[in-house]
Amino acid sequence: MQEKLKTIENPMTLQQRILYKLIQWLSPTPEKLSVGSKNAATRHQWIEKALKSLPSGLRLLDAGAGAMPYKKYSTHLQYVAQDFAQYDPKKLDSGLQLTNFDYGKLDIICDITNISEPDLSFDAILCSEVLEHLPDPLAALKEFDRLLKKGGKLILTAPFCSLTHFAPYHYSTGFSTYFYEKHLPKDKWKIINMDANGNYFEYLAQELSRLPSMADKYAGYSFESTDYQAMKAVLAKLQMLSAKDAGSTEVLLFGWQVIAEKL
Repeated sequence: MQEKLKTIENPMTLQQRILYKLIQWLSPTPEKLSVGSKNAATRHQWIEKALKSLPSGLRLLDAGAGAMPYKKYSTHLQYVAQDFAQYDPKKLDSGLQLTNFDYGKLDIICDITNISEPDLSFDAILCSEVLEHLPDPLAALKEFDRLLKKGGKLILTAPFCSLTHFAPYHYSTGFSTYFYEKHLPKDKWKIINMDANGNYFEYLAQELSRLPSMADKYAGYSFESTDYQAMKAVLAKLQMLSAKDAGSTEVLLFGWQVIAEKL
């Protein structure tokens, strides 16, 4: 699957934001809780910075572009959007799904492992939150190697751990640093940046904020005020621990954000 779950999996949904407000209201704790809520925002800011750092006029492939949320950061580039354009949230009610989705006007509609462009035809490739939706992510990396010019930049993000989303196009829960180090070998690629998004405590908080909706859907249980108060207490503790974090990304986080240069 060449589409990213941006409004359900990573950012806080409207329901989750309402729950955060309710939790804060029910507790006398004065601190504002933001722990676990910045997954998508952090990633979007990182991608915006990466794209804006590219010199004007370069040809950029947005592989698995979906609804093209990063086109607005690419006005100085020759932006080309590709996707297989087969995701339809109305076809399957399983896992986390969008309610509506519009691909817009894609430039290329095809399989991400077989893009109808010549060898060495792009100066940069962006592939964000796509690898987990591909049956063969290594074939996609091989195709990126074919398409990218020497010295070109590959900008990648993918979850380290994710819930089932965009089913049935969800084939992997995530990717570690070891995946990138193994499959972007040093004789072909130079990893310039590998930045962490979130940490162990942030990830736990993200999923804790989802608990009321999960309890309702899968256990038929509606949270009461005491439940929300308990959640508030745990979230406050997770926020404190996240601020003190010193390396928990080695076991869990939202995902890794990678920039690699083709040698």
